[in-house]
Amino acid sequence: MRAGLSGLGLSPTSEPSTGQAAAGSARPGWLVARVLLWYEAHARPLPWRAPGTEPWGVLVSEVMLQQTPVARVVPAYLAWLARWPGPVELAAEPAGEAIRQWGRLGYPRRAVRLHAAARILTTRHDAAVPADLGALLALPGVGTYTARAVASFAFGQRHAVVDTNVRRVLARVFRGVATAPVSRVADDLRLAATLLPEQPDLASRFSVGLMELGALVCTARSPRCTRCPLLDGCRWAASGRPASGGRRGQGQPYAGTDRQARGELLAALRSAPDPVEEAALRARWPDAAQAERALASMVADGLTVRHPAGRVGLP
Repeated sequence: MRAGLSGLGLSPTSEPSTGQAAAGSARPGWLVARVLLWYEAHARPLPWRAPGTEPWGVLVSEVMLQQTPVARVVPAYLAWLARWPGPVELAAEPAGEAIRQWGRLGYPRRAVRLHAAARILTTRHDAAVPADLGALLALPGVGTYTARAVASFAFGQRHAVVDTNVRRVLARVFRGVATAPVSRVADDLRLAATLLPEQPDLASRFSVGLMELGALVCTARSPRCTRCPLLDGCRWAASGRPASGGRRGQGQPYAGTDRQARGELLAALRSAPDPVEEAALRARWPDAAQAERALASMVADGLTVRHPAGRVGLP
């Protein structure tokens, strides 16, 4: 890695030029070099980063990581790939088995969409995850971020990959603010693109390195600034780490919500080998109206199907 950096004329000891970099007018070599070297030393040994990981494994990891912490994803990811090492194996089973295997990861529609994607990959892409960005975007449950992440991390392509962690690093280093406003998403994507090394393999490593830096060091709460390789070029640190102008969200409550009701009813269906009586299923939640509302939404989302004789089960 160090030889590759010197060949690019990038030096981690060169002086930052935040004024120029903030305008997006030049690629700051100091930042690229420091992120790459930091990632080389501190990257977590996550299973989807292991050498030889197939693009299918990268796609599964990116879908699971949507709105779910890494610590919860790792065991679920390993179990998923042990059961379905490729899209063909998953496509051969009903969607209900994907929901059952998904367990308590949350947002189970992701399992349904991943199952639908597996069937598309099997029938239209010779059972392989496509490298083309447009083809990735056409898969169920794959948005702009996920498509770029798979193209970059599975195929080593040169794409700006911007998640919440990356946006926070960019906001602090270049704009001097604690958080990245939603209104600046497009700007952050353009800024990240100006930072990418020209070599696709280095660009891919830089993208994941910037994400890792945001996840481990430049965190939303209690950032470890003294451990940050970008500290001396960070506008936010230089200005005394001012707090965000808006109020910090308290997070969406879960207890007593329709989402909790859905989770409890779906857990009952996952544990049942066969469809169950609808009345008995609704009785598992104390609020009858809320239970009916939750069940109707599960049917609408493709998580549950109604059978004859008043029974419901997984699809």
